[in-house]
Amino acid sequence: MTIAQAQQQVDDWIKTTGVRYFNELTNLGILMEEVGELSRLVVRTYGEQSFKDNDKNKNLSDEMADVLWVLLCLANQTGIDLTEALQKNFEKKNTRDANRHLNNEKLQ
Repeated sequence: MTIAQAQQQVDDWIKTTGVRYFNELTNLGILMEEVGELSRLVVRTYGEQSFKDNDKNKNLSDEMADVLWVLLCLANQTGIDLTEALQKNFEKKNTRDANRHLNNEKLQ
Protein backbone atom coordinates (compact mmCIF):
# COMPACT_ATOMS: atom_id res chain seq x y z
CA MET A 1 0.00 0.00 0.00
CA THR A 2 1.32 3.44 -0.85
CA ILE A 3 1.01 6.44 1.42
CA ALA A 4 -1.55 7.94 -0.97
CA GLN A 5 -3.59 4.73 -0.87
CA ALA A 6 -3.43 4.73 2.92
CA GLN A 7 -4.67 8.32 3.04
CA GLN A 8 -7.53 7.40 0.70
CA GLN A 9 -8.49 4.28 2.65
CA VAL A 10 -8.54 6.23 5.92
CA ASP A 11 -10.68 8.92 4.28
CA ASP A 12 -13.08 6.31 2.90
CA TRP A 13 -13.36 4.63 6.32
CA ILE A 14 -13.95 7.91 8.12
CA LYS A 15 -16.69 8.93 5.68
CA THR A 16 -18.50 5.57 5.80
CA THR A 17 -17.87 3.99 9.19
CA GLY A 18 -16.44 6.79 11.28
CA VAL A 19 -19.24 9.22 10.31
CA ARG A 20 -16.89 12.25 10.19
CA TYR A 21 -13.43 13.37 11.20
CA PHE A 22 -12.89 14.63 14.72
CA ASN A 23 -11.74 18.23 14.53
CA GLU A 24 -8.04 18.91 14.09
CA LEU A 25 -7.39 19.80 17.73
CA THR A 26 -9.13 16.65 18.93
CA ASN A 27 -7.08 14.57 16.51
CA LEU A 28 -3.90 16.29 17.69
CA GLY A 29 -4.78 15.26 21.24
CA ILE A 30 -5.52 11.71 20.09
CA LEU A 31 -2.17 11.64 18.25
CA MET A 32 -0.38 12.63 21.45
CA GLU A 33 -2.23 9.89 23.35
CA GLU A 34 -1.25 7.30 20.75
CA VAL A 35 2.39 8.44 20.76
CA GLY A 36 2.32 8.12 24.55
CA GLU A 37 1.03 4.56 24.31
CA LEU A 38 3.76 3.74 21.78
CA SER A 39 6.36 5.35 24.01
CA ARG A 40 5.24 3.41 27.07
CA LEU A 41 5.46 0.13 25.17
CA VAL A 42 8.91 0.89 23.73
CA VAL A 43 10.19 1.89 27.18
CA ARG A 44 8.91 -1.33 28.68
CA THR A 45 10.15 -3.50 25.79
CA TYR A 46 13.58 -1.96 25.22
CA GLY A 47 14.12 0.17 28.29
CA GLU A 48 14.47 -0.58 31.94
CA GLN A 49 10.87 -0.35 33.10
CA SER A 50 8.93 -3.51 33.78
CA PHE A 51 5.57 -4.25 32.20
CA LYS A 52 2.37 -3.46 34.01
CA ASP A 53 -0.38 -6.05 33.71
CA ASN A 54 -2.42 -3.89 31.31
CA ASP A 55 0.60 -3.41 28.99
CA LYS A 56 1.50 -7.08 28.57
CA ASN A 57 -0.89 -7.76 25.68
CA LYS A 58 0.01 -4.62 23.72
CA ASN A 59 1.60 -5.01 20.32
CA LEU A 60 4.29 -2.62 19.07
CA SER A 61 3.16 -2.79 15.44
CA ASP A 62 -0.44 -2.06 16.42
CA GLU A 63 0.63 0.96 18.48
CA MET A 64 2.68 2.28 15.53
CA ALA A 65 -0.30 1.76 13.23
CA ASP A 66 -2.51 3.74 15.64
CA VAL A 67 -0.06 6.65 15.44
CA LEU A 68 0.03 6.43 11.66
CA TRP A 69 -3.78 6.28 11.43
CA VAL A 70 -4.25 9.54 13.31
CA LEU A 71 -1.41 11.20 11.38
CA LEU A 72 -3.14 10.18 8.14
CA CYS A 73 -6.38 11.68 9.47
CA LEU A 74 -4.66 14.98 10.25
CA ALA A 75 -3.02 15.03 6.82
CA ASN A 76 -6.37 14.45 5.13
CA GLN A 77 -8.07 17.14 7.18
CA THR A 78 -5.42 19.75 6.47
CA GLY A 79 -4.98 18.96 2.79
CA ILE A 80 -1.47 17.53 3.14
CA ASP A 81 -0.28 15.03 0.53
CA LEU A 82 2.02 12.95 2.73
CA THR A 83 3.78 11.38 -0.25
CA GLU A 84 4.80 14.81 -1.50
CA ALA A 85 5.64 15.99 2.01
CA LEU A 86 7.88 12.98 2.64
CA GLN A 87 9.65 13.42 -0.69
CA LYS A 88 10.36 17.07 0.16
CA ASN A 89 11.56 16.00 3.60
CA PHE A 90 14.04 13.56 2.04
CA GLU A 91 15.30 16.35 -0.22
CA LYS A 92 15.76 18.61 2.80
CA LYS A 93 17.59 15.94 4.78
CA ASN A 94 19.82 15.01 1.84
CA THR A 95 20.80 18.65 1.40
CA ARG A 96 21.03 19.85 4.99
CA ASP A 97 22.32 16.64 6.54
CA ALA A 98 24.45 15.28 3.68
CA ASN A 99 27.59 15.17 5.85
CA ARG A 100 26.23 16.02 9.28
CA HIS A 101 25.99 12.46 10.57
CA LEU A 102 29.16 11.28 8.83
CA ASN A 103 31.07 13.96 10.75
CA ASN A 104 29.39 13.27 14.10
CA GLU A 105 32.02 11.79 16.41
CA LYS A 106 29.27 10.43 18.65
CA LEU A 107 28.17 8.10 15.86
CA GLN A 108 31.64 6.72 15.11
